Amino acid sequence: MLDPAYIRDHVEEVRTGLRNRGLDSDKALEEIATLETARRRIIPELEGLRRQQNASGDQIAQAKRQGKDATAIQEANKARTVQIKQLGFQLDSIEYQRTSAAMVLPNLPHASVPVGKSADDNVEVRRHGEPRTFDFQPQPHWDLGPALGIIDFERGAKLAGARFTVLSGAGARLSRALINFMLDLHTREHGYREVEPPFLVNSAALTGTGQLPRFEQDLFKIAGEWDLYLVPTAEVPLTNLHRGEILDGRELPIRYTAYTPCFRSEAGSYGQDVRGLIRQHQFDKVELVKLTTPESSYDELESLTANAEEVLKRLELPYRTMLLATGDMGFSASKTYDIEVWLPSQKTYREISSCSNTEAFQARRANIKFRAAGTGRAEFVHALNGSGLAVGRTLIAILENYQEKDGSVTIPTALRPYMDGKERISK
Repeated sequence: MLDPAYIRDHVEEVRTGLRNRGLDSDKALEEIATLETARRRIIPELEGLRRQQNASGDQIAQAKRQGKDATAIQEANKARTVQIKQLGFQLDSIEYQRTSAAMVLPNLPHASVPVGKSADDNVEVRRHGEPRTFDFQPQPHWDLGPALGIIDFERGAKLAGARFTVLSGAGARLSRALINFMLDLHTREHGYREVEPPFLVNSAALTGTGQLPRFEQDLFKIAGEWDLYLVPTAEVPLTNLHRGEILDGRELPIRYTAYTPCFRSEAGSYGQDVRGLIRQHQFDKVELVKLTTPESSYDELESLTANAEEVLKRLELPYRTMLLATGDMGFSASKTYDIEVWLPSQKTYREISSCSNTEAFQARRANIKFRAAGTGRAEFVHALNGSGLAVGRTLIAILENYQEKDGSVTIPTALRPYMDGKERISK
């Protein structure tokens, strides 16, 4: 969430930032600024009345000791009590309206983010590896997988409907190998602490990371009286591990990694990537999350992105890293790098990881603070997240980039220890 006080004091800067994201925010900003002004007017008045109320007790006691009539003081005290109560209700209402208005506004883009309307305006930062030249026509994964007997789209649809898939045999084993490989790399070499979080989260957690209230249509909610949703990403439980806490600044940065299945309704994506594993309602992902100081957060974004890229380097998969334009960033992000892996069947790069710095946006919503050196004034941490990586899309990239003319698939060297030394998947 954007700081309402900052919005009030920097309306034009905020308006420009949101306009660069393609949002007409004039009405919302005016409402927030007006509410913030009203809030600042009421607070000192309310605090003054409370001080008078506290002092009146001593005045009544003194009058009684001196044998004087304290009726006038007591009556004034009663009138102040009513006034304090009324102002308290007004302040609560204003703060609720102010927070509600700010909750639906996206984060402001960092100054280094290119201004643009869509993915067409994203900027390539670097590229690694050369796409393989085939001496045969490479097959798409939706043909390769069924032919090898490791991916079953029809039975997935029979069990749960469109955009659900069954992996079996070497396909299921390859998926598990990827999860273990990624977790081992991030914990043993990159300094992340592995977490196994719940796969269900409450609305407070989703509000903290920005999925609620604006994007509820993208979530799967548990029926009945439960205030629970299936996790859309491990970013939600990992970031919210410290919701409502004040951290010791000496312990920052905190680095977490977790494997979870992810569940998304993909509302509004009808007709996009309907074939294959690119866009599923359920998919596996290894997530990276960092909580750090404002001063170090952009250095941490670079290292987090490098950590995700290292997975592709070890698997020897060609990829490129893109800096997203203002119009293509996610709701909570201030700056985002997308890592895109090469898919031979599509002759293009496709997103496999998105790495973002949300600055204090999520921390303000989730109320996660720290004290520098463990003491002093508490301030909001900066929260970062990224896929390290999306498992299904990595599996796709392996099938397509490592396929052979006979329809078999060579297993990348880095994964063979996780596949009992198996070198090839064949019919």
